[in-house]
Amino acid sequence: MSSSLPSNSCYHCGSFILPDDSYEAELGGINRKFCCAGCMAIAQTIHGEGLEVFYARRAQSSDKPAAYLASNEIPDSLAPYDDPSLLGRYTRPSGEEGNLETTLRLEKIRCAACVWLCEQHLRRIPGVKDVQINYVSQKVKAEFSPEQTSLARLLFEVERIGYEAWPFEPSLSIEKSKKERRQLLTRLGVALLGMMQVMMYAWPSYVGDSDITAEYDLLLGWTSWALTVPVMVYSAGPIFQAAWRSVASFRQTHMLGMDVPIALALALAFSAGTVNLATGSGQGYFDSITMFVAFILAARYVELLARQDAQGGAEALAKQLPATCERVPNYPVSQKIEIVPVVNCNPGEVLRVPPGDVVPADGILIEYESALDESLLTGESKPIDKKIGDRVYAGTHNILNPLLMRIDAVGQATRIAGIASLLDQALQAKPIMVSLAEKWAGYFVGFQLIAAFLSSAIWWYVDPSRAWTVLVSVLVASCPCALSLAVPTAMAAAQGAVTKLGLLIVRGHVLEGLVKATDLVLDKTGTLTMGQPELQEIRIARPEFSRSDVLSLAASIEAGQKHPLALSILRAADAEHCVPRVLSEAVTNQLGKGLSSGVYRLGSAAWVGAQQIEQEGQYGQVHLSDEQGLIASFLFLDTPRAGLENLLLAAKSRKITVHLVSGDNPATVAWWAHHVGISNFKGACSPEDKCHYIEHLQKEGHFVWAIGDGINDAPLLARADVSIAVGAGAPLATAGADAILTASSLASLAKSLLLADKTQLIIKENLIWALVYNLLAIPAAMMGWVNPWVAGIGMSLSSLAVTLNAWRLRKA
Repeated sequence: MSSSLPSNSCYHCGSFILPDDSYEAELGGINRKFCCAGCMAIAQTIHGEGLEVFYARRAQSSDKPAAYLASNEIPDSLAPYDDPSLLGRYTRPSGEEGNLETTLRLEKIRCAACVWLCEQHLRRIPGVKDVQINYVSQKVKAEFSPEQTSLARLLFEVERIGYEAWPFEPSLSIEKSKKERRQLLTRLGVALLGMMQVMMYAWPSYVGDSDITAEYDLLLGWTSWALTVPVMVYSAGPIFQAAWRSVASFRQTHMLGMDVPIALALALAFSAGTVNLATGSGQGYFDSITMFVAFILAARYVELLARQDAQGGAEALAKQLPATCERVPNYPVSQKIEIVPVVNCNPGEVLRVPPGDVVPADGILIEYESALDESLLTGESKPIDKKIGDRVYAGTHNILNPLLMRIDAVGQATRIAGIASLLDQALQAKPIMVSLAEKWAGYFVGFQLIAAFLSSAIWWYVDPSRAWTVLVSVLVASCPCALSLAVPTAMAAAQGAVTKLGLLIVRGHVLEGLVKATDLVLDKTGTLTMGQPELQEIRIARPEFSRSDVLSLAASIEAGQKHPLALSILRAADAEHCVPRVLSEAVTNQLGKGLSSGVYRLGSAAWVGAQQIEQEGQYGQVHLSDEQGLIASFLFLDTPRAGLENLLLAAKSRKITVHLVSGDNPATVAWWAHHVGISNFKGACSPEDKCHYIEHLQKEGHFVWAIGDGINDAPLLARADVSIAVGAGAPLATAGADAILTASSLASLAKSLLLADKTQLIIKENLIWALVYNLLAIPAAMMGWVNPWVAGIGMSLSSLAVTLNAWRLRKA
């Protein structure tokens, strides 16, 4: 929008300026007129930032902003967002410099120019480190320094340039999805109603009824026209809007969207039908128009359902967060509850979660043990037992007993919000195949337009009465909807499926990379093994002591200790129902040696006077003694991660070479490699050595897939072609891997390998179907063998076919 506007229109929003509401300001050396102080303030901000090119590329707005935007002061309505309690809800730590990250929902975004303006303006605010905007989801992910700017300032700055923003709550995303489905379903309903009525009025022309008079024929024609108008304006409105945006941005993108030929076909058919009806010659096309719109909207509704279904288990879980919860305000004095909105809860408060309810926030279990279903969060299908002091996460289901928890994270600081943020990041990163499909679909639109007008021109010389029909038929039949949907729908469905398995894809090339992988490099501790020792063997030195005796005595000494070996002894004693003894003296900790109580000692071999036991692959050992000498030795072994066998079998079946590369001593690494059946291994590796190991494989032409714990293995993950971090080993938001395994079992990765193969197969099937359809439909339409309404049905069914085929991945 520029000086070409009428003199009585607002420079910013295009609204008509009333005589008493005129505001003027000089911008760029030109005197501009505005309808209100808000529009003037926004335009001054945009020009002041040097972003006035926005007016040449945006979609026009007619919303009048508030007058307070003329001031630089943050309004009272936004100031509370800087309160520490709300700041903790709507932000999360980012990086090591004390920065915060927030996700905002944008409103009034109409086109790519709006996204460009918001992004450029926010980036120029002092203290803002990074800004990423997803046009599809209309969400902003911003990283900022709380010492230089604030959350309220970010919200206000978005308003200052004419848009609205508020902190995004995962639990509210269900409303947007419902609204989107409801609007499309309403548009589809109008189109179907119009189609049925118009088809009814067109019935005499189908059966060749010659008894109908010219007056009634004209009446039926104009009635059909009147019923087609709402279908064109309301039902097909978004198609025309998308087509106009595509044409307007052609100079920047050099490609046209698939809505352009659809909109052109509809406009030409409606114009030709109206002219023919007014002149009393030729066909009306209104039955074809309404049927075409109804079928294409039906296909898009199914595609929308598939896309929303494929958003992933984590977002689906976030949508189930409750709106209210039971707060215990006077704990521990009283356990009387009050029902309050979840948004009013703050860290430090105590909540009661009844069995069957969803946990509303992250926190610590402080009273009553229970079992929670974390399947959608971690991929673990079995309920997880929770004891006092264990963490519980927002979105998980309490199954067994009512529990009391103390909140330590709400809103965007919760684990589920971090997962949703990763999913948004994954949606922004397009896989190579998706980018190529979109690119070729864009080129195909140009070819299609040329073919349509060329065939119409030829028919104009052969048979002018059929030129319009052929033009519309070619435009409709050859629309590359199926081609453009073939890859994205399959990738979206596959991503949703792997998320439910417990694998969060952060970068879009993961599934493609798994198909190409030739080598798999595994870390040991925390990846191949759990890093949690288990008591493997008890060697009793004196016959007067039984296994139960020594285990009870060791558990008594270790009671209350947090060392991994102590926890292993306590777990073993509990599993074997050994009752701890009552010790006569208190336990003392001898730093670097072990524990003692009276005559008993439990610790290293040197301290208790025993001989070190040599055993390959062991995690560690402790020895129990009294004044008479050694009583027993306890040997520990690290536990292999669940699902390891499944992963190794899947890799072997695909001829993927597995390597074990670890910083542990070579003898231990060799023992574990032989124990699990890995023939390529290397121990005593520094992070740099691991990186060089992968570089050597890549120089030999191998495509390397690496799995590590996300912290110690950062160089390993960064160097690999495809990298997966075990989620328990690193904070979700800071793991630098291409994907994050939130499930505890590696079996999810074995299933993901099979799913990657199935995804590639479905993509090939979709592309072949789209190609075959276009190769058959375009020549048929150019030869005049296909009517517009038949072409519309064919195009819609083609799009529907690829969408439903991709939907099969949901059940993988």
